[in-house]
Amino acid sequence: MKTTVVTFCAVLVLSALSIAQSPTLNPLPNTIFVGAEGKFETAPDTALIQFNISAQADSAKDAYDQAAKHAEATRQVLRANGIDPKSAEVGFFSVNPQYDWKNPKHRVIGYQVTTSVSLKLKNFSKIGSVTQQLADASVGESQSLSYTLDSTDEAKSKAVADAYRRARASAQSLADASGRTLGELSYATVDTFENIHVVAPMMRARMPLAMAAQNAAPTEEFSPQNVKVSAHVNAMFVLK
Repeated sequence: MKTTVVTFCAVLVLSALSIAQSPTLNPLPNTIFVGAEGKFETAPDTALIQFNISAQADSAKDAYDQAAKHAEATRQVLRANGIDPKSAEVGFFSVNPQYDWKNPKHRVIGYQVTTSVSLKLKNFSKIGSVTQQLADASVGESQSLSYTLDSTDEAKSKAVADAYRRARASAQSLADASGRTLGELSYATVDTFENIHVVAPMMRARMPLAMAAQNAAPTEEFSPQNVKVSAHVNAMFVLK
C-alpha cells in the first residue's frame, strides 16, 4: 500500500498585522508552507518639514490678512534659502470662530485662520536655517521633521529578497531534516512596510538672529536615522 507523505510547516509571525494578512491555505500533499520576515535599511534621501501658519484677530478678514502676511514671510524664508516656494504644499485651510465660553451666550470674540504646510528637502544642510528662520519670523508653529525615501521601490525589492531568502532557508532546513528534496516555488504572497522616523517638534524659542547664529541648530551634526523597509513573505514549495 502506497503511503503519501504530507509535510506542512507553519511559521508563526509575531507581528499582528502580518498574521492578519497571512493567507489561509489547506495543507497540500508534498508541499512545505513557510513564512518569513525580511528587512532592508538605508539612509533617507528626503527630509519632510511640516508646520502650521496661524493667525488670530477680531474679524475673519483681519485674521485672513495676517495669515496672508505670514504666508508671504514663509515664501521669503524659502527664497532666502534658495528654495522655490512652489515646492511647499498646503495641506488644509480653516477659518474658525473663537468663542467666549464664560459668556452664557457664547458670543464670538475673534477668528483664527490656520493652514498646514509641508516642505520636502533633498539638501539636509538647509534644515537648520529654514526651521530657525521660520521660528524667528513667527510663521512656523508646531514644526516637525521626518526623514524618508522619495522612492522606496528598490528598498522594498531588497526587503522582499531578504524575506524570500529566509523563507527558502527555513524550508530547506525542514526538507533536509525530513530526508526530502526541496523543489520549486509554487505559491507566494508578499507584504511590505515602511518605517518613517519622526524627530520630535524642533521649534526653538525666539531669539535675536545674532544669538541664533551662535547656537547650533537642533539637528546640526547629527545624522538622520535610517529608513527601515520590511517585508513578509509567505511561500509554498514543492517537496520531492
